[in-house]
Amino acid sequence: MKLAIYGGSFNPPHLAHARLAELAYKHLKPDTMLIIPAASPPHKKLAENSPKNDERLHLTRLAFEGYRFAEVSEIEILRGVKSYTSDTVMQLKMDYPGAEITLILGSDMLLEFKTWHKFDWLLSNVSLLVLTREKDEGEKLKAFASKLKKEHGASIDFIMSDALVMSSGEIRAQLPNRKGNDKLNSLVYEEIIKKRFYAAKPNLLWLFDECRRFISPARLSHVKGCMTEAVSLAKRWGADEDLAAEAAILHDITKKLTYDEHLLLGNKYAIIFDEFQLKNVKLMHAITGAMLASDLFGISSEVKNTIRWHTTGRADMSLLEKIIYLADFIEPTRDFEEVVELRELAYKDIDAAMLKGLTISLKELNNNGISPDTSTLDAIRWYGGESIEIIRR
Repeated sequence: MKLAIYGGSFNPPHLAHARLAELAYKHLKPDTMLIIPAASPPHKKLAENSPKNDERLHLTRLAFEGYRFAEVSEIEILRGVKSYTSDTVMQLKMDYPGAEITLILGSDMLLEFKTWHKFDWLLSNVSLLVLTREKDEGEKLKAFASKLKKEHGASIDFIMSDALVMSSGEIRAQLPNRKGNDKLNSLVYEEIIKKRFYAAKPNLLWLFDECRRFISPARLSHVKGCMTEAVSLAKRWGADEDLAAEAAILHDITKKLTYDEHLLLGNKYAIIFDEFQLKNVKLMHAITGAMLASDLFGISSEVKNTIRWHTTGRADMSLLEKIIYLADFIEPTRDFEEVVELRELAYKDIDAAMLKGLTISLKELNNNGISPDTSTLDAIRWYGGESIEIIRR
């Protein structure tokens, strides 16, 4: 049988990894192709903020989920220790007796091949298939391969390709800057954001698109407006503009849910709604939204609290919490009697704007015969409003 093996750190596995595997499969037509993430690469230390081995294995499986010809193997992950390709080939020769084994390499790996552990033994026991991208590079590689053939009897073949040019290191550097998602399988990127591997922060356009399924069409313009206003307020008051946009995109993620659907999320996330919240469904979306956003997108505690308190407010709110509370109130699609005055105040004195916004909200609740949440009253007192005692219905 013909066995092809493609190993690497896959930290993270990206689109070029999958493309190379696909090209190699078409060229070799092996009976089996194994994708093998390394547990502890002998030639380099895994980068800081890298996922644990089992998590990297999971990312690799996600990256190759749609490639039926490829099987992701845990042979090196299970070994757990620093291992060499020669160890893996030796084990595979026992697992697949008589198999013709081809090792798939990137061009940079071929040029370093003589530094590999037991490289001469490897050249006697496997064939090499090397990806080349440019003609000049190909000539250099072929000259080196010719030398290996002459000195060690190596069997080396090449495939020329315009395969995507990218590296895991480049992607790791981009992920904390809300970039790199275009170089990753969507399932891989979702998992990276959910677990915040590599200190990743979500690309904001990607995040907005992901949230469309949770937001009713009628509310999309509000969310867009809230995001624009939040970024503007963050710029005015010296907050993180991207973090403000992230919180704004997510703040109404469960707004369209029914009462029963909020209860289901409450059960899932062990939320204990108090009696007042159970009677006021509009208060529930801030609580369930914070938990769902944390589960799906791995948000920070700062963003989680911002979503949690964007409806009622609370005493001693963080700057980001105030920004989202006000952005939700004054974004461009909002139209009520005092909105112009409140917008102007939000850019002059944010705490005074908080008090005014909370007071407007309280008046509206009273006019509709609805009692306010105690957190709203606490917030009004915190920002200098009169002590207001209201019996909650």
